[in-house]
Amino acid sequence: MTLAQPALKPPASSVTPRPTVDHLMDCPLDALLAEFHVDVSVLETEPGFTGGAYVRRDGSLLFVKPAGRSAAEWEMTARSMLGSALRVAMPPLPEPYQLTEI
Repeated sequence: MTLAQPALKPPASSVTPRPTVDHLMDCPLDALLAEFHVDVSVLETEPGFTGGAYVRRDGSLLFVKPAGRSAAEWEMTARSMLGSALRVAMPPLPEPYQLTEI
């Protein structure tokens, strides 16, 4: 999976605390994506691609969900990408998964 830089930054006037790892791991995924205004686009992708994220200029996120991926794989990928974008130290992904920021 790939996460494009830069990380999300709240507006200067915002005093929103950084979410906790527990919140990112325990909250239902659909609720998390709504909470952080993440748009999800489902696309046909290469077999080894498990997801991607793009941080827009306004700080909003776009996640790419590969068509046909299992729910469990998408849960793991989306939570990891969100944690990385929000700069929350998340548990490591299991092998062979890895998060790459470009």
